[in-house]
Amino acid sequence: MKLSKMTKEELELLPYTSIAKLYLEENNKTMTTADLFHQVCSLLGLSEREYQEKIADFFQSLTTSKEFILLDDGKWDLRSNHKVKIDMEELYEDKEEDYEDDISSEEDDEYNQEDEYNSIDDEEEYAEEDLTDLTILNEEELDEEGE
Repeated sequence: MKLSKMTKEELELLPYTSIAKLYLEENNKTMTTADLFHQVCSLLGLSEREYQEKIADFFQSLTTSKEFILLDDGKWDLRSNHKVKIDMEELYEDKEEDYEDDISSEEDDEYNQEDEYNSIDDEEEYAEEDLTDLTILNEEELDEEGE
C-alpha cells in the first residue's frame, strides 16, 4: 500500500520502522537516521519535541531490524536492495590463517607454562612468598578455632 493513500489513522497503527520501510521503497533513495525519522514524523504529524524524544528509539529499531542496512556513508537502505557478495577463495584463506594462528598460540601457551619457573631461584622466591602469611597451629588451637 502507498503511503500517500493511507490515512493518518492507518499510519498511526504502524510501527515507525514499517513507515520508514514504505517510505524507502517508494522513494528509492538512502537516508540518514535523522532525515528518515523526520519523514516518518512528518507523515504522522509529530512535533519537533516528539521527534527529539523518540529518535533514539527509532535508531535502535532500525539497527535491530533485519529489513534495514546501514551503509558505509551512514545512510539507511532496505536490505533487500543489497546483495551479499562472498568471495569463497578469500573465505578459505581467512580460515587457513585462523587455523595457523590457533596452532601458534597453542604452542606459545605450552612454552609459557613450561617456562613459568625459569630458574631454581625463582622457585625458591615464589615458595617463600607463599609461606609468609601461614601460621602453624597445633590440634588444640584448631579445636578452639572450630568452636
